[in-house]
Amino acid sequence: MITLQQMQYISVLAEELHFLKASERCFVSQPTLSMQVKKAEETLGGIIFDRSSIPLKLTSFGKQMLPVVRDVLEENEKLTELMGRIKGNLIEEIKIGIIPTVAVYMIPSIFLLLKDSLTQAKITFEEMKSEELIVALENHKIDLGIMAGPYVDVKIESIQLFREQILVYCRELTGDNLRLEQLQDLKPWLLNNGNCLRNQMWNFCELKNSRDTFDWDYHGGNIDLLMKMVEQNGGYTLIPENIEIPADKRAFLKTLENKNSFPAREIVALFPRRTMKKSTINEIIRVVKSKFPTSDKGNLTILDWK
Repeated sequence: MITLQQMQYISVLAEELHFLKASERCFVSQPTLSMQVKKAEETLGGIIFDRSSIPLKLTSFGKQMLPVVRDVLEENEKLTELMGRIKGNLIEEIKIGIIPTVAVYMIPSIFLLLKDSLTQAKITFEEMKSEELIVALENHKIDLGIMAGPYVDVKIESIQLFREQILVYCRELTGDNLRLEQLQDLKPWLLNNGNCLRNQMWNFCELKNSRDTFDWDYHGGNIDLLMKMVEQNGGYTLIPENIEIPADKRAFLKTLENKNSFPAREIVALFPRRTMKKSTINEIIRVVKSKFPTSDKGNLTILDWK
C-alpha cells in the first residue's frame, strides 16, 4: 500500500501537472517528489502520469486512481478532525469561497456575528468567480461556497440562503419602475467575464442584440466602480438589492419589470455532502439566513448564473 505522503504528492501533482510547481507546494525538492511518485507507481503496478506529455497528463490508470487517492486523503483529514474534537483542542478552520458581488455586502454584515457565534473556529473568506469556486469545492480547497444558484451535483449539498431582486442603477431615467425596453438605447456597464451577475445582465437585458452599438466601453471588476461610471457617464448597470446605497444616490435605484415579472437571483450555500464540518457550516448558514431574508417582491424570475 502506498503512504499518505505519497498520496498527497500524487494529488498535488495531478493539480499542477508540473513536477517543480508540485514540489514547491509540497515543500520538498523536485527529485524527492519525483522519486516518491515513482515508488507509488511501482507499488500500485501502474503508471499514473504520462511524463512524455508537456504538461504532464494523467494516464487512464491515473484517472481511475486519483478519485480513490483523494477520498482516502479526505477521510484521513476527517479522522484528524474527529480526534481533535474528542480531545477538545480543535480550532476548526473553515475556508469559504464567495463570489465578489455577494462578498461586497455579506462579509461586512456577518463577520462579527460569526466571530461571536463560532469562537472555536477560524473563518477565512476568499473571493472567487463561480467556476473557480466550484473547482475549489470539488478539489477540497474550500469547505463552503456561496454563489448564485441554482447548482446541482450529486456530491455537493446545495442550500438556498435567500433570493434577492436585481435592480437597475441609472440616473438618466425618471421614475421608480422601468420596463426592459426603456434600457435598450442606454449604455450598459458590465462586470468582467466570469462574473455571474454579468451573465445574468447580458441575458435578461438581451444585450446580444446591442453588442456593437457603442464604440467605447469599459468592463469593470467591481460593482462600486460601475456605479461611479453610471453616475459620471450615464448608462446603467444592474445591482443586487442587498448592496448598501448612500442616501443621496438612492434615487438612481429603479425596479426593472419585464412581462409582469422582476429579475432576481438565488444565493446558495454549497458544501460536500460528506464533511465533518457540517455543524459549523450549518451555523454559518443560520447566521446568513437571519441577516438576509428573501426578497418579498412577488413574481420573481430567477436568472441563471451561467
